[in-house]
Amino acid sequence: MAFDGVTIAGIVSELKDKLIGNRIYKIAQPEKDELLLTVKGSCGQVRMLMSADASLPLLYLTQQNKTSPMTAPNFCMLLRKHLQNARIVSVTQPGLERIVRFELEHLNELGDLCRKYLIIELMGKHSNIIFCDDKDMVIDSIKHISGMVSSVREVLPGRAYFIPKTQDKAELLTCNKNEMASVLSTRSLPLFKAVYTGFTGISPSIAQELCYRAGIDADLPSAGLEIEALERMVAVLSKLADDIKSENFYYNVVYENNQPVEYAAVLLSSYEEGQRRRFECVSALLEYYYAEKNTITRIRQRSVDLRKIVQTALERNVKKYDLQIKQLQDTEKRETYRVYGELLNAYGYGVETGAKSIEALNYYDDQMVTIPLDPMLSAGENAKKYFDKYQKLKRTHEALTTLTKETKEEIEHLSSISISLDIALKEEDLVQIKEELIESGYIRRKGSSKREKITSKPFHYLSSDGYHIYVGKNNYQNEELTFKFATGNDWWFHTKGIPGSHVVVKSNGEELPDSVFEEAGRLAAHYSQARGQEKVEIDYTQKKNVKKPNGSKPGFVVYYTNYSLVIDSDITGITQIE
Repeated sequence: MAFDGVTIAGIVSELKDKLIGNRIYKIAQPEKDELLLTVKGSCGQVRMLMSADASLPLLYLTQQNKTSPMTAPNFCMLLRKHLQNARIVSVTQPGLERIVRFELEHLNELGDLCRKYLIIELMGKHSNIIFCDDKDMVIDSIKHISGMVSSVREVLPGRAYFIPKTQDKAELLTCNKNEMASVLSTRSLPLFKAVYTGFTGISPSIAQELCYRAGIDADLPSAGLEIEALERMVAVLSKLADDIKSENFYYNVVYENNQPVEYAAVLLSSYEEGQRRRFECVSALLEYYYAEKNTITRIRQRSVDLRKIVQTALERNVKKYDLQIKQLQDTEKRETYRVYGELLNAYGYGVETGAKSIEALNYYDDQMVTIPLDPMLSAGENAKKYFDKYQKLKRTHEALTTLTKETKEEIEHLSSISISLDIALKEEDLVQIKEELIESGYIRRKGSSKREKITSKPFHYLSSDGYHIYVGKNNYQNEELTFKFATGNDWWFHTKGIPGSHVVVKSNGEELPDSVFEEAGRLAAHYSQARGQEKVEIDYTQKKNVKKPNGSKPGFVVYYTNYSLVIDSDITGITQIE
């Protein structure tokens, strides 16, 4: 997931192909650290997004426009003055540095042809967009870096621009095989760390991939590699360098549990083919990948308040349940007190005045028992005291049995809502969860506001054998799937004893192949509290065997006839239908 030098080499390759010879038509600065350049020419019209955001620096081509502020920032105005209608002469990357340099040709106020450079540095918190003249003097930058901020380099108008050399790394594209071997054999680090700390532009994920291609354990000490293993590693590095030089890239995104987790400009062969999705160009990859990640992040942010409400209520009920269980355990002495009372009634005639205890035969188990006595009371009064204790504990036990059952159900209900928040992907998914919290009394409905319109729908998957599988996103959808959508012979899946989604397979009255049961089981495991585990027990049965108890919480069901299977929660390769 690193925006590394190899990925930037792929971007430069695409930009050279699409932009060289074309002219900058519009310049906008939608965000304080971001530029959006509209370029026109033989390629038609395309937009180039440049972001020097510290948390997410980016550079790619897009067709999407963004709203600009009413008053353009100073840096944007300066670029418009110099670069409006400027022609893009070249796009270069120094080595495998995370830097892209645009050479631009334009006419000045006198009509003379001039050259300027727009440089974007994609280096995390040190990212910047810098505008220089033809002598590499800084005209201005989107971020001003003074000597108070950086002792390495100032980025201010009038200062000379240069690339700071802060790390002792070799240039992969200019190294020969002997130099590559020297870099690896002199580092006392795990091999993959030696690769990404030894060569410019290589990220940890690419380093892991290169070790996989060489057939070497990535955690083996680099300095201790045998000659044959070192030669294989050097050959893999050399092949990567050749591919970059010849602009032979492979853009792919890797998925785990149906979510994008990694991308690269080289084939990530260490992942299974079913986990990878290929893109024709790097811009499409980056735009797609970060849109997906932003969606997940945005939903997380939007659900913060709901999560806090659920978590607070869950913690309160867990504490209440623990206390109730402790109190319930204390009532276990009640039968002992009843027996004491009965034995005192049976043998009380033999109790001496002022006695502190009595030995008696317990006729329930034929064992002798010592019964403590209050010396100030008679045997009958002691018996009555024990019967009173018994009755009190009996009432407490009956009340607590009901209360603990209700509290446990509330914990299960809140846990299921928490799972619903985890799997929500869109804002409309949150609307239905909020409505459930309102109806459960955890959120007060504002004024006379009506229920919001529900547009969220269950997940829809297609099995490898063509059977339709549906997964509820929340308790209301679970109920609707199970009791309104599914028919008697459809199959129903759920994690055993763990909060999670209801999964329904439409059987069409047919006998399902084993693969369908496995795929539905994986979906049930994935959309549950057991997500990420390798072994999850799943109960499954036909829908006609699933019942809803009267007065139970949304999504709560019972069933007494079922089968079980144990499976992992990886749903990679199961086709989702939008």
